[in-house]
Amino acid sequence: MQAPELVDRMIQEDRRAVARAISLVENAAPQLREIMAGLAPHTGRARIVGLTGSPGVGKSTSTNALVKALRARRESVAVLAVDPSSPFTGGALLGDRVRMQEHATDNGVFIRSMASRGHLGGLSWATPHALRVLDAAGFDVILVETVGVGQAEVDIARHADTTVVLCAPGMGDSVQAAKAGVLEIADIFVVNKADREGARVTVRELRQMVGQVERAPEEWKPPIVSTVAAKGEGVEELLERLDQHHAHLTDSGELNRRRIARAREEIEAIVMSVLRERLGDIHGHAGLDKLADAVATGHGDPYTAADTLLSALDR
Repeated sequence: MQAPELVDRMIQEDRRAVARAISLVENAAPQLREIMAGLAPHTGRARIVGLTGSPGVGKSTSTNALVKALRARRESVAVLAVDPSSPFTGGALLGDRVRMQEHATDNGVFIRSMASRGHLGGLSWATPHALRVLDAAGFDVILVETVGVGQAEVDIARHADTTVVLCAPGMGDSVQAAKAGVLEIADIFVVNKADREGARVTVRELRQMVGQVERAPEEWKPPIVSTVAAKGEGVEELLERLDQHHAHLTDSGELNRRRIARAREEIEAIVMSVLRERLGDIHGHAGLDKLADAVATGHGDPYTAADTLLSALDR
């Protein structure tokens, strides 16, 4: 299928075309430039919601519950679930698809698992392009579920309009975890599995942490929502908070600022990718060994050597 035909079919909400385009994104196919150019006029309408948190807090269950609630409002939903990579094939383990089988026959729901392929930060390197594909395909809401992340993996905040950080009772000291950054990116906190012992303590710790951050009166203060996603409890409140945050972003102009920042990072990532490819030629550069010998023997310095190589690449 040629790129123009693929773009046309995506815009007409052909789900197979959407799946094909994401596969091309993951494989960095040569058609990618033409596809992205064709999709550009159709992007910028979807709401992007990121869900992150430590393994075991119920991200997939919460995502599933949100899909059900959004479909009840007749909104179309795409789920981009970033799974750990298989150590044998490099592919996604598809755990999220298994949990969301009840939506498999719903034409208003599109679920795609993507392998992290060793990329740190809880997402795949292809996530920004995949989001652009789903946005252009006409989905009202895109839910991005990260790999179960550690304390410093905060990529999702750079790709989502709203970032939801999930916690659960018994998962450790919430305030201690907050020091390293994951909880600092939250627009909304969710204490899932709130029917378990210790839920109130977790909510109290989070409330204390949020209260310690100085904010201007017009700034958004992250709310804390208690849910039992497996039973659908608290999901309507979470949806209400998501709507409130989106309205705040729109009214304050923050939504546009976040999307410009997201586009800037996407452009920078493409530039860095091209530079890495060009720098790969350095290993075979005829003068590299000579420059390395000069640096090793004290007859040259590494910065001058690097400038020499860069000048050769610019020719």
